[in-house]
Amino acid sequence: MSLRFEEVDWRPTPLGEISLRRRRHLSSGEDVYEVKLGDEFLMSSLFTAGEIALAKLGLAQLAQGELDVAVGGLGLGYTARAALDDPRVRSLVVVEALGEVIEWHKRGLVPLGDGLASDPRCRLTHGDFFALADAPRGLDPQEPGRRFHAILLDIDHSPRHVLQPRHAALYEPAGLRGLADHLYPDGVFALWSNDPPDEQFTSVLAEVFADSEAHVVEFDNPLQGGTATNTVYVAREKEGENRRGLVQDFRSR
Repeated sequence: MSLRFEEVDWRPTPLGEISLRRRRHLSSGEDVYEVKLGDEFLMSSLFTAGEIALAKLGLAQLAQGELDVAVGGLGLGYTARAALDDPRVRSLVVVEALGEVIEWHKRGLVPLGDGLASDPRCRLTHGDFFALADAPRGLDPQEPGRRFHAILLDIDHSPRHVLQPRHAALYEPAGLRGLADHLYPDGVFALWSNDPPDEQFTSVLAEVFADSEAHVVEFDNPLQGGTATNTVYVAREKEGENRRGLVQDFRSR
């Protein structure tokens, strides 16, 4: 049986002190992994429905065929794992600003780490997603100018609650247009948010993309009782019916 609580790793980083913690969930007896940046909780393996839905909802919008996918933010790896579980995905580039987080995966310190690090389709890249998205060379330093069928982003808490002030520019029309340049025609941009659907951001998406939706992801919250929600925005350039700003429910199973 694991310890009731253990700090698996702690590192100083340019963004602040980051720590990986493991604790035993008393009700289920399972290990829960948590990541903190300073005093702020970034993620927990107890709540992964939104991260998984980010990949599933984003990739569901794409036609059949082999897919090249980029993920912004590695975290505990649940978005990357859900993307690789789609048999159409032939390549996945995960851009993570903290080399320490990549190291956790390569060392097998987190549950999904070994599987991601050993998958030949998956490459974990140390880099600044926001700087790469704003540059013509694009999101893959090994292949400048490369385009993707889908870009899935889970770094900030929401478009309004960003981890670094400079991130905010991405969520404006100019920033999103620059990001869209790294997509194939009819490609998809999907974004995780911890906040409810934001009409202002939905309007920004509608200004840049031909089609955009905000999906409400509902999941159980054993800490507070009842349920909680995340939002997954999915935007795409495509022909056909325009459904800008439509809000749909997506309930985890």
